[in-house]
Amino acid sequence: MQTAHRELATQASKTVNISLTLRNWLIGCYIIEYELNGKDRAEYGEKLFTQLAKALKRLDVARSKERELRRYRQFYRAYPQIREMSPRL
Repeated sequence: MQTAHRELATQASKTVNISLTLRNWLIGCYIIEYELNGKDRAEYGEKLFTQLAKALKRLDVARSKERELRRYRQFYRAYPQIREMSPRL
């Protein structure tokens, strides 16, 4: 029983990590592709992060402060090929 519990807990943890990684990438994608239209517009970007952080907080989205949103944007820029790895994205 203990072995089964450990294995299933490990699998669940991996699934959550994968899901959160994809969620963060998608938030970065949204910021770059839909809000900034692929451009780095400094003035608009500052307001965008503030407004988006507030909107995500209202939706009770965890880890959605401005600092994390900037990291998600960097993550998307660093790994744009993730889109090609999944037919559903």
